[in-house]
Amino acid sequence: MSIFEAYGMRLRRRRLLARAFLKRRQLATVADRTSHLRPAPILLFSTVRNERIRLPYFLEYYRKLGVDHFFFVDNGSDDGSGEYLAAQNDVSLWSTYAGYKQSRHGMDWIMHLLRRYGTGNWCLTVDVDEFLVYPFSETRSLRALTDWLDASRARAFSSMMLDMYPRGGMQEQPYREGQNPFEIAQFFDSGNYTITRNWKYRNLWIQGGPRARMFFGETPEIAPAMNKIPLVKWEAGFAYVSSTHMMLPRGLNLVYDEGGGEKPSGCLLHAKFLNTLDEKAQEEATRRQHYANGAEYAAYRDSAEKDHDMWCNWSEKYVNWRQLEILGLMSKGNWA
Repeated sequence: MSIFEAYGMRLRRRRLLARAFLKRRQLATVADRTSHLRPAPILLFSTVRNERIRLPYFLEYYRKLGVDHFFFVDNGSDDGSGEYLAAQNDVSLWSTYAGYKQSRHGMDWIMHLLRRYGTGNWCLTVDVDEFLVYPFSETRSLRALTDWLDASRARAFSSMMLDMYPRGGMQEQPYREGQNPFEIAQFFDSGNYTITRNWKYRNLWIQGGPRARMFFGETPEIAPAMNKIPLVKWEAGFAYVSSTHMMLPRGLNLVYDEGGGEKPSGCLLHAKFLNTLDEKAQEEATRRQHYANGAEYAAYRDSAEKDHDMWCNWSEKYVNWRQLEILGLMSKGNWA
C-alpha cells in the first residue's frame, strides 16, 4: 500500500469515528444499567426494529453462551420491542426515530456505543436473527473462546453467515415467540459459495447460498456478503466500514492464516427465513431504509407472496459445529 492509500484509510477511519460521535445526539437513553457491569464483561450490541417475537429466544441463546450485558438501539419499534427490552435487567437500551439508512444502517449508533462502553472489552455485534456458533460452542462458553483469543493475541474473530431455511414454504410452519428458530429453519446450503480476497481491506469476501441462487441468480456479483467479523476486542480507534463485513484498521480483517494454516472461525446461523419475513419484507420494502433502497426486501416480499420452497440439492440439515467444520464452513484451527 502506498503512503497515499494509507493516508486515505486513516482519513476514512477518522471520518467514520466522527460520524458516530455526531450521531450520538440522535440516541435517547431509555435504560442505562452499565453501572452494574462486572469487570471485563462480554458485551453484545444490536439495532432492532419491531422484533418483539424474536427477542426472548435471542436473549436466552446469548445468555447461555455467556454474554454479560446487552446494548440495544431501538429504531422506532411499535410492536412492544422497546418495552420488553427496557424490562430486562441485563439490557441497556437507547431509542431513536432517526433514519436507519442515514446512520449507515445503524452502524453509526452502534459504533458510538462500542467506543463509549466497549473499549477494552470483547464485543459481539449481531442482528437479532444471527446466532453465533463457534468451535466447541455446545460445551465451551464465549469466555473460554475470548480467553483463548487473548492468549493468542488475536483481536478479532470471523464468522461466515449461514442462511438457514425450512423445507417447504415459509408460511407452512409458523414461528412462535420464544421458540428456537432452528426447529423450523433446519437446512442450509452446504456448497454454492464463492470466496475472493478484497486486497484493499485485506478481508475475504464470501457470497452464495440460498439468497444468491434464489434472488440474485442473474446478478450473483451483487449478492449479499456472507463474511463478517462480529466478535472484536474493541479499542477506541476501531471502526466498522460496511456493516460488520470489514473493519479499520485493516489488520483486523486478517482473520485468515497467510502461512497456509487455519485460524479459528465460526458461523452466524441466520434465521431470517421464517414466516415472519412476510410482514417484515412488506414493511422494509416500503420504508426503503435498507441496502439498495430495500431492493433485497422487495425480492423477499415477492418470494414470500409465492411462498417458495428454498430447499434444493445442496441443502443439508444442521446438526452441530463439527458438521460445519467438516464441510469447510468454519474451523477450530489450533484451538484444541
